[in-house]
Amino acid sequence: MIEFTVYGEPVAQGRPRASTQGGFVRLYDPAKSRDYKDYVRLAAAEHAPPKLLEGPLAVMIIAYRSIPKSFNKKRAALAEAGKIYPVSKPDADNYLKGVKDALKGVMWVDDSQVVDAYARKRYSHKPRIEVKIRQLGE
Repeated sequence: MIEFTVYGEPVAQGRPRASTQGGFVRLYDPAKSRDYKDYVRLAAAEHAPPKLLEGPLAVMIIAYRSIPKSFNKKRAALAEAGKIYPVSKPDADNYLKGVKDALKGVMWVDDSQVVDAYARKRYSHKPRIEVKIRQLGE
């Protein structure tokens, strides 16, 4: 099992942007998503296996978002304890999509290898994303 943490405010995968060049439509990642993927690659690189993982994989992420400043001390303590969940956007699976895209070529050959995926959103005073990767069928 490979485990690592990406510190800082989690960034969900944004919707692709489109532009036209020479009469052709070109899709690209928003700058915020692209920069965060680079940061995830950098954090993951020190935990990367010597050879890219092959075969079926299971991935679990927990995205810890900052506790909103609008929360009073009591609500902030409940949020930190996991009693209040972040039910606002972005969706938990968008955090997972961004991490999966970032780890292609660092941890595994292709995203299609991920056959089990689990994503959680929580609040914390220390925003981060915790990632766990496990090879299946071993």
